Amino acid sequence: MHSNVMAAFNLTTSEPLTFILIGIPGLEAAHIWISIPIFMMYIIGLLGNFALLFVVGKEQTLHKPMYLLLCMLTLTEIGTTTSVVPKTLCILWFNWKGITMGGCLAQMFFFHAGCMMHTAVLVAMSFDRYVAICNPLRYATILSNARIAKLGLLVVMRAVLFNVPLPLLLWRLPFCANRIIRNTYCDHMSVAKLSCGDITVNSLYGLLMTFIVSGSDLIFIALSYSLIIRAVLMSSRKAHQKALKTCTAHVSVMLTSYPPAYISSIIHRFSIAPHVHIILANLYFLFPPLLNPIVYGVKNKEFRDKVGKYTGRR
Repeated sequence: MHSNVMAAFNLTTSEPLTFILIGIPGLEAAHIWISIPIFMMYIIGLLGNFALLFVVGKEQTLHKPMYLLLCMLTLTEIGTTTSVVPKTLCILWFNWKGITMGGCLAQMFFFHAGCMMHTAVLVAMSFDRYVAICNPLRYATILSNARIAKLGLLVVMRAVLFNVPLPLLLWRLPFCANRIIRNTYCDHMSVAKLSCGDITVNSLYGLLMTFIVSGSDLIFIALSYSLIIRAVLMSSRKAHQKALKTCTAHVSVMLTSYPPAYISSIIHRFSIAPHVHIILANLYFLFPPLLNPIVYGVKNKEFRDKVGKYTGRR
């Protein structure tokens, strides 16, 4: 018994612990081809989001809650994709599959924290739309720029507080011979399942985060929109159209965020080919940053006009 404990201890402390990210199992021969759309989506997404941040930053008239929240969403998406995509491309291009324990835990923390901040900003955006439609006269008072800044700080603090336990819970686990992660990035349960120790606490904490945090975010969004719908149904046809225009961009953003996440999560429960799940998981965090600048560019005339000023279009 004593020798087994010492062996596990030696495995986890005397040598640098390294995991192997195998990329997309079963499609190794096509890794280079798969990397092309991933690289293109990542670069186009980065350019679109940095352009969005530039336009909002330069234009004083866009320094208002809706656009400040959009900038927060943009920053979380840049952070989330950048925590994962560069390493994914290293695996697909150069076959650099090794990742240290520290690198794996850091990637996992930033990825999960980014996803949590993303949903929290979507909640704040739904509240913003609720105030704009249901209480327009007090909009500037309720959602001042100073309050939005405090809200942003709260979003970051919540993500940090809930995600700091994840690497700590993994750090205490012993890892033995099998250190192969069948994915392109480190996520909490993929790493936990490799441990030769008891992962009950990890599983429970993961479920707790999913149901309490993600679940409460969805409930708040649903509540905001149910109140918006109730207010709209009690108003005139003209108000219906105005409310619809006000909410279209935010609803479109949610449609690019939630369905891919839940499809990926549901498919994970079924016995389908691993490469299908991994490709869907990668698309989940590549699509929103790619589509959001387009959604706001197409759906929002005020923003479209400001972009036109910098691209030479009138």
